[in-house]
Amino acid sequence: MSEAALEEVSVLSSIYCGEEEFQLVHRSGQDGLVVHIKQTVGGEGGPDISLSFHLPPAYPSCPPGISVTSTRLSKTQSLHIRQKLLDQAAALPAEPMLHRLVEGVQEHVQRMDTCAGRDAEAARDPDRTVVLLLDHIRDRRRYIKLLERWAHQLQLSGMLFLGRSILLILQGDRLQVKEFCRLLKTVKIDVDSSGKKCKEKMMKVLIEASRPSSVSLQGFEVRSYGSFQELGAAFQDINLEELFQQISLFME
Repeated sequence: MSEAALEEVSVLSSIYCGEEEFQLVHRSGQDGLVVHIKQTVGGEGGPDISLSFHLPPAYPSCPPGISVTSTRLSKTQSLHIRQKLLDQAAALPAEPMLHRLVEGVQEHVQRMDTCAGRDAEAARDPDRTVVLLLDHIRDRRRYIKLLERWAHQLQLSGMLFLGRSILLILQGDRLQVKEFCRLLKTVKIDVDSSGKKCKEKMMKVLIEASRPSSVSLQGFEVRSYGSFQELGAAFQDINLEELFQQISLFME
């Protein structure tokens, strides 16, 4: 083990001297050193990130092995940060680099958050109209109550049509609509033919489009219809006849 590596580890132990911040996990002349450093990124409330560095006997002539874990970041995000650190280590001069790598975590997390924020903003669309085809409603009271509650919580407007086909129109933010659909498929909202609680796994998105400027549903409304013509007239009443013409292809 090189003197430079041993000196660097000693310095790091004095820098990261908080509780459980630094740990020398393993030391041997054959395998080298394994160092564990834990830090909170972005100040109080930020994600805790645990870094493990394996310093082979030839370090710092060769870069360290690195692993990254966090209880607040996904596995994909942790792997992303690990790869960034490996790339950074490969680009640095062959000299002690652990402190620079630990400091680099802050920058990588901030960049990742910035990109995620841009992606989320790009995905947002506050003016979407979506038509869902539901498979069945047996426990009508519970089913409708949950639909109405979710729409209210997610700030969506909705109109449920009950008849031969069960259609649900939702208007609002695109991401909130996606969350509504996720709830439909993951929460036991209805009962099956045997009376056991079940999820709405057969729900289909018939169409998703920008909300027409002249159409704005209010609250959550339930309507029943007796015929295909009545359903078409109901869509016409809310100025969505063009949308009805498109979804009618799926209902014939």
